[in-house]
Amino acid sequence: MAAGIVASRRLRDLLTRRLTGSNYPGLSISLRLTGSSAQEEASGVALGEAPDHSYESLRVTSAQKHVLHVQLNRPNKRNAMNKVFWREMVECFNKISRDADCRAVVISGAGKMFTAGIDLMDMASDILQPKGDDVARISWYLRDIITRYQETFNVIERCPKPVIAAVHGGCIGGGVDLVTACDIRYCAQDAFFQVKVDVGLAADVGTLQRLPKVIGNQSRLLMHACLCSLVNELAFTARKMMADEALGSGLVSRVFPDKEVMLDAALALAAEISSKSPVAVQSTKVNLLYSRDHSVAESLNYVASWNMSMLQTQDLVKSVQATTENKELKTVTFSKL
Repeated sequence: MAAGIVASRRLRDLLTRRLTGSNYPGLSISLRLTGSSAQEEASGVALGEAPDHSYESLRVTSAQKHVLHVQLNRPNKRNAMNKVFWREMVECFNKISRDADCRAVVISGAGKMFTAGIDLMDMASDILQPKGDDVARISWYLRDIITRYQETFNVIERCPKPVIAAVHGGCIGGGVDLVTACDIRYCAQDAFFQVKVDVGLAADVGTLQRLPKVIGNQSRLLMHACLCSLVNELAFTARKMMADEALGSGLVSRVFPDKEVMLDAALALAAEISSKSPVAVQSTKVNLLYSRDHSVAESLNYVASWNMSMLQTQDLVKSVQATTENKELKTVTFSKL
């Protein structure tokens, strides 16, 4: 108990020194660290089309301050994933990862459904008529294609900004690869999810690797075995998983009556995330992903090494200050990251 009191006093003294130190000359601990300056407001990106994001298969808009909305934008083709899409998604999320003003992302589909999956007609030449003189060379050619397409969704997972998938209508084939690489999944009541084993090949860009971990996440042993069985069933049969089943299995965290309500909720969630310290949020995503693939001991060691530098951020001081003054974090100005 005494040790806890001493530690608490030390933390309080440390925060007091940092709040009244050289970074805040002439100010007392009651200083106001909240609110946006006129200069920072003026420098913010106007809502609407996002600058530096011009694509054929995607539409990227600045939905709210610090929030980008990425739409799969081939509604006349049911947002089928053509060659251009696989390239543009990598370009798009590499830019988002480097965008210091972006703190959260929502992905949705334009038109009547999220996506019909791979555009087989557009990609048939690459898959059905591969280049190469013999089996070895053809195999290397196909492997290169597969790994490049895997990168299309790996960049979503690696993006330090939280990514929210907002699904309506069909989420078929490659769509499941996409949403399982996202951090949070919402869906409308009309949504369904389908692993497309009936096209004659196994899913090879993420579904079979990520879906078992998404659906089986944080479940008890018996429940985990049942959910693994469910993953096998979906992967072997290509049957549709409807919205309520997706909710019950943990594939999505919330179901909404229609697309409009779902998008409003997804954007509100993104805005809530973007109001937090970007250092804290992005550090959390990095450590969650690391912990997924490592033991508890390894993950604790990793986060200790990570936070030995992150604990020195001014975001900690600002967040504690807001809490002690009963202010909402959305009123705090955090530096870009």
